[in-house]
Amino acid sequence: MTKNSARAIYLLIVLVVVLLDRWTKHLVAARIALYSHIQVIPGFFRLTHTENTGAAFSLFADSTAPWKTGLLIAFSVIALVVVSALLWKNQHAHVATGVGLSLIMGGALGNLWDRLARGRVIDFLLLYVRQYQWPVFNLADSAIVVGAGLLIVEILFAKSHPPDSPAQSESANG
Repeated sequence: MTKNSARAIYLLIVLVVVLLDRWTKHLVAARIALYSHIQVIPGFFRLTHTENTGAAFSLFADSTAPWKTGLLIAFSVIALVVVSALLWKNQHAHVATGVGLSLIMGGALGNLWDRLARGRVIDFLLLYVRQYQWPVFNLADSAIVVGAGLLIVEILFAKSHPPDSPAQSESANG
């Protein structure tokens, strides 16, 4: 796979994540009243329409600091710049790295879109067991977590190849 074809695939992944995120959030906002829910798997999963002014998984949602939204937007923009640079420079054949960065970028763009347009993010996926529940999240959050997971797996399990030492280069040339 050439560098440009890999970049095209990664860009397509970003686009698919953003479009799916926008579509699912639109469906939830149009069909489920705020703070209402639809039971999908009793005792485990339901769709719950909430709006989150905090970060992923409602982190900082209870903060009343006036600078919170601006700080979250700035953090998202910085993260997008860093991920874009890493994705652009990804010259290795590590597909997991490129896919992981693409998922993170698509998720960050999806949530940034909401934050810029509305000052809050629509969340709707709720996993729970009895009284224990995970904070409500969305498709963009899921893409970010899966992308980060792929990067962690790549870091932990990829075989590292040390750079060629001068002695190795000379013996290969000799």
